[in-house]
Amino acid sequence: MISTEHRTGLHAYRGAIFHCLKQATEETDHKAVEYFEDGLLLVNDGRVVQCGPFVQLRKALPQDLPIKDYSGKLIMPGLIDCHSHYPQTDVIASHGKQLLDWLETYTYPAEEKFADIAHAEHAAAFFLDELLRNGTTTALVMPTIHPVSVDAIFSAAQKRNMRLLSGKVMMDRNGPKNLLDTPQSAYRESKQLIEKWHRQGRLDYAITPRFAPTSTDQQLKIAGQLAQEHPDTYVHSHVAENQQEVDWVAKLFPWSRSYLDVYDHFGLLRERAIYAHGIYLDDKDMNRLQETGAALAFCPSSNNFLGSGLFDLKHAHEKGVKAGLATDVGGGTSFSLLQTLSDAYKVQQHLGHSLSSVQGFYLATLGGAKALCLEDKLGNFETDQEADFIVMDLAATPLIERRLAQANSIQEKLFAMMMLGDDRAISATYILGELAYTKPALSEV
Repeated sequence: MISTEHRTGLHAYRGAIFHCLKQATEETDHKAVEYFEDGLLLVNDGRVVQCGPFVQLRKALPQDLPIKDYSGKLIMPGLIDCHSHYPQTDVIASHGKQLLDWLETYTYPAEEKFADIAHAEHAAAFFLDELLRNGTTTALVMPTIHPVSVDAIFSAAQKRNMRLLSGKVMMDRNGPKNLLDTPQSAYRESKQLIEKWHRQGRLDYAITPRFAPTSTDQQLKIAGQLAQEHPDTYVHSHVAENQQEVDWVAKLFPWSRSYLDVYDHFGLLRERAIYAHGIYLDDKDMNRLQETGAALAFCPSSNNFLGSGLFDLKHAHEKGVKAGLATDVGGGTSFSLLQTLSDAYKVQQHLGHSLSSVQGFYLATLGGAKALCLEDKLGNFETDQEADFIVMDLAATPLIERRLAQANSIQEKLFAMMMLGDDRAISATYILGELAYTKPALSEV
């Protein structure tokens, strides 16, 4: 159930506590993480005060301070989804298409409905409640070309006090007539939305050309102009997801060296630029991402579902490219970043690499925060971080309970949760220290 509980002042939460301090180079990199088997998390007015061993921190607390006891469960930072499409919620799990056909058959008809504010508001509320139910507390979300679709997702996030990034899709060619804008209208409407929503509370605006094939040179130039005029906004798009798409970009932009070079040419590579997929990028592209500080969103579930290809996460890390995890709903088939982590592991296995549990949960928490340039606010339990966190049920299913009874370390427990977990593993979700979701008891279901 979604909660409206509001809490101020000092609050304490007891349970096992895990968080990442930096990127782990290997599973045994103990300096990269902190784990307290019996821990205490202290939160004051929505920010982390401290976390550590229960027996140590309890001594310094007022004797009459209530402690929310999650003993037997695992407290960790909220999960971060670096790329998703809320208008595609209703076409999730649609059968049998690869990327370009899937867009034409399912995505575009669904998005045309978002000219209706009532439809957009209903979809936005459902989408964000699904995020909370799955333990996702921060997301970069693509709406549609309609300004009301942006208003709807930002308004819904504001009501829930969630940290959310979004922005009007820019798209002036190669799509249905009802989903096309113009360079001029895209600039004007984006400008108005930036002034209305950017940095309002926990909201950030993302300049959002859908992907290079659906924007003319003029529109991409306008997007770059907006990015220059508003340097603290984000840039959000897709790159090199599908080989057919890559070939199409080469024909549409014959002057470009690569797909990524199109965005670079128009000033759209920089800090706070996030590009989904990035499967078909060469070393020059990866070097350019690293040089500019732009990040990639790793979308293993949708890449598998649409048959797009395998993203080499190890190569991105070796090149120093920031990467975060993304569900990419609705090409991705689950709102759960736990299930997405399971797919991420399997993708890396196909490439001959092993993704450890510590590396996986880094990707879904602090790694995602770094990809979004939010590591000074989110991603772990360092002092004064925003207190977005989740409580994971280590006995969420009979299979999980049985498997974890055999686990001998937190790394092994996390790996089992990474492979077997889903929304049922989320016992509670907190936003700025306030309970935003709690799993219903069986008697309530």
